[in-house]
Amino acid sequence: MRTVRRTALLCHLFSLLLLLLTQGCEAAVRAGAPPGEPAQEAPTSSLHPEARRAISELRSPYCPGLMLEVCPSPDAEILRDSIDDLARSGIGADSIVSWVIAEHGEEWRAVPRREGWGWWAWLMPPAALALGLVGIAVVLHRRRRAGVRAAPSGPLRKEDEEKLRRAMDDLDASEHPDW
Repeated sequence: MRTVRRTALLCHLFSLLLLLLTQGCEAAVRAGAPPGEPAQEAPTSSLHPEARRAISELRSPYCPGLMLEVCPSPDAEILRDSIDDLARSGIGADSIVSWVIAEHGEEWRAVPRREGWGWWAWLMPPAALALGLVGIAVVLHRRRRAGVRAAPSGPLRKEDEEKLRRAMDDLDASEHPDW
C-alpha cells in the first residue's frame, strides 16, 4: 500500500512538473492563440526588429487573451505603429515595453521581467525539472536497493528448484502448444 501511495505521489509530482514546464515556456507565452487553435500569422513583417521584439513581449490591451502581435483591433494597429515609430527613432525594445506598461498597466506584460520577483517565473520551471529528476532518481535508487536486499542468498533448495523447473515447463507449454 505504501508503494502505491509513493507511486501515485510520484505521478502527481511529475504531472505538476509538466504543467509548470508548459506554463513556463516562453514560446507558449508568445504564441498568443488559445489552446487548440493555431497561432495566427503576426502582421509584423515590415516592422523594425526592436519593435517586433517589443510587440512580441506584450499582450494586447484591446483584445483580452491575445498577444499584441495578432490582435485585429484598429487600436492595436495604432499601438503597433506607435511602437514601430519609437523603434525607428532609436528607442530599444525594453524601453518601449516599459512605456507601454506605464501607459496601459503591468497586466499586459506577456514575458516576465528578468529582475526582482520576475526571476521566479524564469527560475521555477528549471528548478522544478531538476527537483523532479532528483526525486525520480532517489525513488529508483531506493527501489533498486530494496530489490537487491530481497533477493535470496545461496543456492536453491531441491524442492524450490523442482518448482521452478515445473513452472518453466508450464510456461514453455503455454507459449508453444505444438511442442
